[in-house]
Amino acid sequence: MGVDLGERLRSVRKRRGLTQRQLASAAGVSISLVRKLEQGERPTVRLETMRKFAVALRVRTSTLQAGQVDAEHADPETSDLWEPVRRALAAPAAPDVSEERPTNEGVDAAYRALMPMVDAHRHHDIAAVLPGLLADAETLTDHDGRAIRARLLGLTGWMLVQNRQFEIAAMTIDQAVDAAPERGIAVGAVNVGVWSYLRQGNLDAARELAVKWADDIEPRFSTATPSQLALWGRLWLYVANVGVRDNSPGATDDALSLARAAAVRIGREVLYDPNPNRLFGPVTVAQITAECAVIAERPSHALAIADNLPAAVLSPQAAGRLRHRLDIANAHTQLRQYGEAIGILREVHVAAPEWLAQQRYARDILGHVVTERRTLTEDMRELADFVRLEY
Repeated sequence: MGVDLGERLRSVRKRRGLTQRQLASAAGVSISLVRKLEQGERPTVRLETMRKFAVALRVRTSTLQAGQVDAEHADPETSDLWEPVRRALAAPAAPDVSEERPTNEGVDAAYRALMPMVDAHRHHDIAAVLPGLLADAETLTDHDGRAIRARLLGLTGWMLVQNRQFEIAAMTIDQAVDAAPERGIAVGAVNVGVWSYLRQGNLDAARELAVKWADDIEPRFSTATPSQLALWGRLWLYVANVGVRDNSPGATDDALSLARAAAVRIGREVLYDPNPNRLFGPVTVAQITAECAVIAERPSHALAIADNLPAAVLSPQAAGRLRHRLDIANAHTQLRQYGEAIGILREVHVAAPEWLAQQRYARDILGHVVTERRTLTEDMRELADFVRLEY
């Protein structure tokens, strides 16, 4: 893929009348990186860097990507943790005929009992419970049972994506969509699929899936339930997220406007799934708007949005809320306010250590701080060790 990327980069650069040095300056990268890419010496490049090239060359990021994705897969410790779940998904255990057959009510109760663990991001505890619960859910075949199984598979897919198990997550999401007895349940798993593509840097696939389903489930605002509006609006937030990464500001603004309209219609934050991380409403839209601003390197705008958010929010420990804190840490980093950034990372570490350990974004932010600082504080060193910063 490096040669393909290099050829595209060189072709667009020449059409724009730029030298390698001029492109490097406009993109804010080193001249050596441009040379290595165009000579095919670098097989991959981060999506963040690809976007800088796209902005400098006035093209979409996906034009340069040439199918290249930007996924960080799990470390061995995380892979070992989720191995029993992967086995349970790949080869469901046969039910023990000597035991009482699982019921819809029993499996649903066990699924809902997971939610406090999910809210607290207790990944080890969740991974221990899921194999047996997935085996029980496999026996549920009526309409209600399929709905329960689809939601459980959707949650499992969400946890696998959170822990960078992308291949088995894709299979699990497909199973959830297939099991769902109606589109309103299937789209919850689809949202996870879009997020998975986005987390891997696969912009075209994320946009295509999100737009397809947003069109399929577009609600009538006068009669739609809050859950229907939330599912639809959440898809448009993903489209906005793709758009800003793909250097398509118009598409980003349009998608944010659609999501904002749904949020205004609902008028408050809602959970559209028992999973406490599945939030949508005015606060969520504002937080994603701030995220888009950070990606577009407009940190002051992101901080202004954050300053105007309410102090108390629904599900303050939800993954989206924690991600917003990382966005604000990144905004401070872009403004060279490193103490503020480290303070936020420390807060997130205390609130959700197992979640933070899986965040490449946290490593990126901390890596930038480490690079820019002459000396490191004890907090910085501890955080670097915790998130396994390699440099």
